[in-house]
Order: sequence, then C-alpha cells, then structure tokens
Amino acid sequence: MPNETAVATMPQNLPVAAFTPRDQFELAAREAKVYSQSTLVPKDYQDNAANCLIALNMAKRIGADPLMTMQNLYVVHGRPGWSGQFLIATFNQCGRFTAMKFEWQGRQGTPDWGCRAYATERATNEKIVGPWVTWKMVDAEGWAGKTGSKWKTIPELMFHYRAAAFLVRTHAPEIAMGLQTSEELHDVIDVTPAGPAATAAIDNLNAAITGKPTAPSLAAAVQTETGIPAVTFAAVMDAINKSDTPELLDVARDMIPAITDGGQRAELDVAERARRKELTK
Repeated sequence: MPNETAVATMPQNLPVAAFTPRDQFELAAREAKVYSQSTLVPKDYQDNAANCLIALNMAKRIGADPLMTMQNLYVVHGRPGWSGQFLIATFNQCGRFTAMKFEWQGRQGTPDWGCRAYATERATNEKIVGPWVTWKMVDAEGWAGKTGSKWKTIPELMFHYRAAAFLVRTHAPEIAMGLQTSEELHDVIDVTPAGPAATAAIDNLNAAITGKPTAPSLAAAVQTETGIPAVTFAAVMDAINKSDTPELLDVARDMIPAITDGGQRAELDVAERARRKELTK
C-alpha cells in the first residue's frame, strides 16, 4: 500500500453517472488509454484501458485523484476492493465527520479482545460507532485460518481496517460504493491453490503441448499426500511460454488465480499479455 494517500473532498451530490454525455465518455476513454500505457499504475491497469476507465469513473464519483484511486483499488481474485487505508482517508476527508478514531476492549489473546471505530457527525454533533470486531468473531468467521492471513502477523492493523470498514458500511456506505476492502476480500476468499479445476487445467495443457495424455488424478494425489500446491509459479510461467495457440494460452491464463503471491500473479499477467500479443501478430 502506498505510504501517502491523497483524497479530495467528497462532493455532496454524487452524479448518477460520471460520464453521461457522449463527449465526456470519449474524453474519459482517451484519458484511460493514457493511464493504461503508464508503468506508474498498478499491473491490473497496465495495458487495460477498460479497467482504467472504470477506475476513473469511481474516482470522479468520490472526488478522488485517479492515480490514487488506481493505487488503492485492488483486484482480489477478480473482485475489486479498496485498501483499508484509502477507505479511512476518504472517510476522514469527506467533510461530514470528524477524523475516525478507535477504541479497544479485552486483553490480547482472549476471545473478547477487539476494536471498534467511531467518529462524530458534524451536522448533528452525534457520535457514531461501528460494530465491535473481536477475536471471537475472527475465529468464528475463519479469517485467521485463510492462507497467508495477516491476522496471524499484524492483528492490530487488521482490527483497525476491519473496524473502519464496518463503520463506513453502517453509517456512510456511499463512500465505499458498495465495495469491500481488499483485506475483507482476502479474509473471505481462500487463496489456497488447489482443487480439481486447477489440476485439470495443468493436465489438459500438458497433454496439448506434449501430445501425451496425463492422469488428471496424479497432481491431485501428489498434493493430497504432500500438501504441496499442484499449481506453481514456475509451472504456470512455463505453460504460458510454451503455449503456441490462443486456446492453450487461455488454459494457462486460467491457472494464474491459483498463485497466492500477488507479485507473482502480476508477473504472470504481464507474461500472458506479452505472449498473447506475439500469438496474435
């Protein structure tokens, strides 16, 4: 996440659509194309003018800088979500509330250890509070059990982000525009690379490349016995490089979400797009 977040003041009357007139849409489309050609935007937006256009639309709706929006709007397994830091910054600068604060209860390591967010509504001087987020809730929802969960390493920060999201969702949902935070998406989506679909994709791709049939159950059996993920970064990269038709490349692309490391997924996305350009020349 970026260390600094620049957010403009939230407009009081949000437009129904950011690019209603045709000339505005065409201008935004050209602007999106420029952003998509920049290496300063995140990987999900590079060479993807459509994603950039959507990000521009959302930036205009909440009155935020487009680049900051792109840097804080993450795509987690195909679903967009705000960074917790960006959501807090947007809430603080919308002008309707005082700065968001947090209060704690319980003792660390106990089920009732938790946090909630609160602020004061400027128009009424009324204190607004979000729901409590406790370790009992974390355990019950299985958030800490997800692969790569940050609840195990930085629980205080995760409490802050989750409590902030609850406050925004209950008192100012228009700020989040119906989206969850990226931290919430990671909590509810198990990113363990496994399952029949992933192993079948590998088997089908290997069979297509080598011309030799493979046993679909082999990779799954190895994974069950050893706990080693059947889909690896090296395997997917090799599949991308060896794909000599768009159809084979589609199969390789479908394996990318099974990679848990975000940096490796981004590298695979770049390699897949580059390979596709080569195949379509």
